[in-house]
Amino acid sequence: MQLRTALLALCLIIPVSLCCAQDQAAQETTTFLKDLIRIDTQDPPGNESKVALYIAAIFKREGIPYEILEPVPGRASIVARLKGNGAKRPVLILAHEDVVPVDRAHWTVDPFEAEVKSGTLYGRGASDDKGPLAAHIETMLQLHRAGRRLSRDVIFLAEASEENDSEAGMHTIVDRYWEKIACEFAINEGGAAEVKDGKIAYFGVATGEKLPRGVRLVAKGKSGHASVPVLDNPITHLAQAVARVGTWETPTRLNDTTREFFSKLASISPPDQAALFRNLEDPATERTLHEKLPQFYSMLHTTVVPTVLKGGFKSNVIPPDAEAQIDIRALPDEDMKAFYAQMAKIVDDPSVTIIPPDLTNSMPAAPSSSLHTVMFAAFASAQQKLIPGAITIPVMTTGATDSAFLRAKGVDAYGIRIPRTFEDNEGVHGNNERIDLHYVALYQRLVQEALEQVSQ
Repeated sequence: MQLRTALLALCLIIPVSLCCAQDQAAQETTTFLKDLIRIDTQDPPGNESKVALYIAAIFKREGIPYEILEPVPGRASIVARLKGNGAKRPVLILAHEDVVPVDRAHWTVDPFEAEVKSGTLYGRGASDDKGPLAAHIETMLQLHRAGRRLSRDVIFLAEASEENDSEAGMHTIVDRYWEKIACEFAINEGGAAEVKDGKIAYFGVATGEKLPRGVRLVAKGKSGHASVPVLDNPITHLAQAVARVGTWETPTRLNDTTREFFSKLASISPPDQAALFRNLEDPATERTLHEKLPQFYSMLHTTVVPTVLKGGFKSNVIPPDAEAQIDIRALPDEDMKAFYAQMAKIVDDPSVTIIPPDLTNSMPAAPSSSLHTVMFAAFASAQQKLIPGAITIPVMTTGATDSAFLRAKGVDAYGIRIPRTFEDNEGVHGNNERIDLHYVALYQRLVQEALEQVSQ
């Protein structure tokens, strides 16, 4: 009887202890996230060294070896390593320290105060990318404190200048410091995990991403008084060119990732949406996706979106030139030389010049990460344990991340994200950026679980 009582007591103690440990980890992660948001790293100018030094102080206190990498003064990255037994190659967890600028006039809270309302934390970088960064810091602490010898090193990287290419960015880290982060697998931002009605239907792991390959359109003509209309008005020619490329329906194209994504998505979707996902090359489907599900439409196309117009300085003066910036997000296997040639045919105007981008520091083209690795399987297993009602599917990110630099080095890099609602997603790079702290904690547990499984 005494033994039975003791066993019953033990069964009650273990879940409570586990719950307490998870609560403590969640609280610690929240503290890190608040502190990180309160460090203003708007890029430009970045000032990411402040974040690197903050993280260094945490790792120093915990006894985790680290190193500061500062190729540009004031713009430091930090790398740390938990040593395994060397049986397997390392795994890297990374997040960036900088954030996009804010327009304070359109925020209802201070973007750098890290205010919490009803369990939701508001602040620039809450989702992109200081939420994951805080969770990765906590993951390193949890793995270190556990004292278990893993089969592979776990490398931590917080890197500068992801939001605005510079000599402090990932291309420099890969070129100059590769031996410090060389790995078999990497976990970075990206992926998908939409919360709807309090539930997560699928956990999307990014195995590939589109590439930024935007151009400038420049129109030139003869300047003069606006009271005398001329045929070579640069404003008119530019406007026509922008309208043509802005309404250009580029071809639908699937790859291994998107084919698997839409196939699995169809299996859990309502009948009307499932029918769309099974007939992606139907023109009617394309129109519906473009209108109602533009994120999915973007995954199937190299997209061309006008974003900036410049021209003229006075209402009664015809300017000598005008310029438009066109954001292009290319599918991973897009032949850009051929694409720009096709764009020139669409513009069909010799007075408008297409100027391709300088790709010196830009994300390189690289093959997608494999769907058939122990790392991808670990994500699926961790998801089943922590989000049992969902499924794991591969996705192609429509934006760009620093994973491209790692994939170009032969690393299977995967993107995952903190679950959020569609409404919360609108705050990323927008106003009132926010994240549900419950899902930050869930993300941290998922990363830790996947790392433990892949490092057994």
